[in-house]
Amino acid sequence: MKTVNVYNFFSSPIGLGHVTRDIAIVNNLKGIPINFVTGSGAAKILKKLEFKVNDVYSPPSFSVKNGALNNQTKWLWNYYQYYKNCKNISEKILKKNNQNLIISDEDFASLTVAQNLEIPNILITDVLETKFTKGIASFIERKMNKSMMNIIKNCDVVIIPEEGDNHDNIKRVGPIVRKINCSREELRGKFSFNKITIVISIGGTDAGLFLIDKAIKAILKINQNIEIVLVSGPALNKKFLNVKNLGFVDNLHELIFASDLIISLAGKSTIDEAKAYGTPGIFIPIKGHFEQEHNAKTEGFVFEDINNLETLILEKLEQKRNKLNTDGARLASEIIKKMIK
Repeated sequence: MKTVNVYNFFSSPIGLGHVTRDIAIVNNLKGIPINFVTGSGAAKILKKLEFKVNDVYSPPSFSVKNGALNNQTKWLWNYYQYYKNCKNISEKILKKNNQNLIISDEDFASLTVAQNLEIPNILITDVLETKFTKGIASFIERKMNKSMMNIIKNCDVVIIPEEGDNHDNIKRVGPIVRKINCSREELRGKFSFNKITIVISIGGTDAGLFLIDKAIKAILKINQNIEIVLVSGPALNKKFLNVKNLGFVDNLHELIFASDLIISLAGKSTIDEAKAYGTPGIFIPIKGHFEQEHNAKTEGFVFEDINNLETLILEKLEQKRNKLNTDGARLASEIIKKMIK
């Protein structure tokens, strides 16, 4: 009897952006058996969509106070402990059966194990260096960055969801977003969006609570015929007044496409989806979160825009929709298929 190879896809559960782009890629890998390894809200999405998943990772939470990242040094320590646990978990998984290839979306623990076991490996990432800490703790982070760069250098392929040139093992494929197979009008009918619709989304953690409060107040001040749709994610159970509370969803991309404006933290996947579907967006970073601050700056936003939401909302509602054509998911899947062959 012929053995069917199942390919392990290790997807970081820190936020939901990793798994949503990974779903976009796997949807282009029809007929190839994929087993996801992740945890938290990412695992919940995959289970709802009936993917095969090992729900085994427990990521550390960001501590956010008044919109700013709090105690970065403690978070870095917690991340290091998490990384060690993930190494142990991924080693058990990878030693179970013969592995021809692993795919990792910013799960560096599984890549370390795969490289030690000489298993071919593919990394998907938009971060090549972290900058969370300052002072003495930054010395530790620099050492971690050096280790990360060695891991990246030793990957067979590194897929980056940005435009640009390829070099060495780096392959830039452009934004990776989920495909939508129906029109915006059909989606608006499906969701009963009959008014100007603003979606507020904070991703997979409760770190964006500050943004929900500020955004709702700003929209209500405008006093127009606006429907507020809140996607609060898997970590926040609080219900809010004057909004349509959707909680945790597996189709945020469809809601973004159907809406007139998305207000969100500055996660790359949400930004990429909004741009791909032509939906105007306001992206507020967590203060001190280097990755979100970089993403937001690229789109013309800074943390202090939290105090200017009313003006920004009015400006963005006047903005024309402008879809960005991207083939990143298909290109990433083609790279993976070549490695499988």
